[in-house]
Amino acid sequence: MHRRGRGRGKRRRRVLQFLQPCLLLLLQRGEAHGYALLAELERFGFNPERLDPTLVYRALREMEEVEMVESHWDEESQGPRRRVYTILPEGREQLSVWIEDLRRTRNEIDHLLMEFEDQNDEDAV
Repeated sequence: MHRRGRGRGKRRRRVLQFLQPCLLLLLQRGEAHGYALLAELERFGFNPERLDPTLVYRALREMEEVEMVESHWDEESQGPRRRVYTILPEGREQLSVWIEDLRRTRNEIDHLLMEFEDQNDEDAV
């Protein structure tokens, strides 16, 4: 039995884990500040109205701690200073590992779905 509200911490962690490869992929195009990255995440299926910006900044901080990205303050920005993020070689390497893992996972999910559909087709006969 599934109860509402349970697993929110797990979901939050899963979102954070998926955010990291998405952010790295965006940073491969060039450096960007957090707000610009947040706006681009819609391309990966994130709802910008429901995505908590603190999760994005947390993911960026965590990746900076393990040297996948680095940041600096944009001194030329109009208005308040913004932190600008850049992908590092470790981030590019980790992104490749994540992409390969996602391909394997997609393949496993595709097999599961095919088996499910085959079984349901047999049950319908």
